[in-house]
Amino acid sequence: MRFDRVIRNAMVATASDTFAADIGIQGGRIVQIGLDLPPGAEEYDAAGRFVTPGGVDAHCHLDQPMEPPLRMADDFDTGTRAAACGGTTTVIAFAAQRKGESLRAAVHDYHRRAEGRAHIDHAFHLIVSDPTEAVLAQELPALIGEGYTSFKIYMTYDDLKLDDGQILDVLDVARRHDAMAMIHAENADCIEWLTRRLEAGGRTAPRFHAHARPMLVEREATHRAIALSELVDVPILIVHVSGREAVEQIRWARSHGLNVFAETCPQYLLLTADDLGIDDSYQGARCVCSPPPRNRENQEVIWQGLADGLFTVFSSDHAPFKYDAPEGKKPGGEEVPFRHIPNGIPGIETRLPLLFSYGVLDGRLTINRFVELTSTNPAKAYGLHPRKGTIAVGADADLVVWDATPRTIRNVDLHHAVDYTPYEGVNVKAWPALTLSRGIVVWDGKNFHPQGGRGQFLRRGRPSLLPARPIKETP
Repeated sequence: MRFDRVIRNAMVATASDTFAADIGIQGGRIVQIGLDLPPGAEEYDAAGRFVTPGGVDAHCHLDQPMEPPLRMADDFDTGTRAAACGGTTTVIAFAAQRKGESLRAAVHDYHRRAEGRAHIDHAFHLIVSDPTEAVLAQELPALIGEGYTSFKIYMTYDDLKLDDGQILDVLDVARRHDAMAMIHAENADCIEWLTRRLEAGGRTAPRFHAHARPMLVEREATHRAIALSELVDVPILIVHVSGREAVEQIRWARSHGLNVFAETCPQYLLLTADDLGIDDSYQGARCVCSPPPRNRENQEVIWQGLADGLFTVFSSDHAPFKYDAPEGKKPGGEEVPFRHIPNGIPGIETRLPLLFSYGVLDGRLTINRFVELTSTNPAKAYGLHPRKGTIAVGADADLVVWDATPRTIRNVDLHHAVDYTPYEGVNVKAWPALTLSRGIVVWDGKNFHPQGGRGQFLRRGRPSLLPARPIKETP
C-alpha cells in the first residue's frame, strides 16, 4: 500500500497508551499504525515528538446571533482558522433558539452561517430557550434523531434561562431520546438581587461583575441542577465549573452514584478575579465572563479536579467580543456598567497550548489525561467517538505534532478576529508544529493553510458516556 501521507517516528499518545509508531493515512483516515511503514506520497518526520489526536473543542460560540449592536468577532471562517492553528480539529458550537422562535429555525440559520466557511469539521449543540409543547414533543426529539444529540440549558440570563419546571421537561426529553444535557448553573435571582444592590451603591465597574456572581450562586444552581437530573434520572454535564463550591457539589453527586459530568476552561486555571480589575478601570471588561474567575486557591481546586478525574471535558468556552468596538465590550462605543458588558472571552487557539504547557510539561497531568480531557472525552460525550478523539485505524486523520519550544502568547500572533487575548504575555512551553484535519495540513507551525468550506458538518450519534440501555429479554 502506498499512503497519501505518513507521519514517521511519532510518540503516539492516546487517552490510554503512549508508544512509538509511524501513522499511515489514506483518504483522510488512519489506515495503519506500526513501525517502518511503506512510503507515503508525502512524509513528515515527527522526530520522536508527541503526536496526539486533534483537539475537540466542545464548547465554543461562533457567529451566534446577538441583539444589536452586539456582534461576535469570530465567524466560522476566523474561528475555525484560529482553532486549527492551536491544534483543534473539531469544534462544536451553539445553534441558539430565540424565545418565540422554533428550534429548527435556529438550526437552519446556523447552517447558513457555517456553510462554506469552516476550515475544520464542526457540529452544533442546541440551545433550548423556549421549550414550547411543539419543541418538546416534536422539534427536539426529531433534531436529536437527526444527529443533534446534545443541548444546553441556562439557569441564568433573562433571554435564555428556564425555570425548574421547564428544565425538568427538557431533561425528560434527554432521558427518553438519549441526548446529553449541558447546564449553565448560576442562580439568576441571586445575581439580579446582588446586581441591583451594587448598582444602587454606584458600584458598576467591570470588577463588580465578580461580586454579583459569588461562588454560592454557582454552588446553589449546581446543587439544584443535580437534584433535577436525579429526579428525572438522566445524566447531565455542568459546564464551565469555576471553583471549589461547585466542585464539592459534583463530588457529592458522584459519591452517591449519580451520572454528573463536569467541564472546566482555561480561565479558571490562569485568570483570577483581579483580572477584572483591582480598581474601577474599564480594562477589566476584557475578562468579564460567567462564572467569573475566582482566586489562586480555587485554581488549585480546578487543577486537582482535572488530575483526579472529576472533570470530564476541558473546553475553551470561546465567546469572542472585541474590546475596543461598539459591537463588543463597549456597546454602542460606550463604557457601560458591568450588567451590560457582553459576557465571554476568546480562547479557542490558546486552549491546548496552555493545558499542554501548564498541565503536561509542568507535571500536573499525564499526556494521556491531556488527550482524554481535550479530545477523547469530548468526542465520547457528544457522539463523535471513535471517528474523532483518538488515534486508531479507521479514525479520521486529525492529528497534532507538538513542538516543545517556548514562546510568549501575543494577540498579534493569534488567528482569531478579536483585538485582544486575556493571556497576553503568558509564556507557554509548547505549540503545535503541525495540525492535520482529515489528513490535510491546516497549520504547519508557522503558516495557516486555508481550507474554507472543506470542514464537514458532523451528524452525531448517541453519546457514549451515557449509561448503556437495558437489554430487553427475548419473549
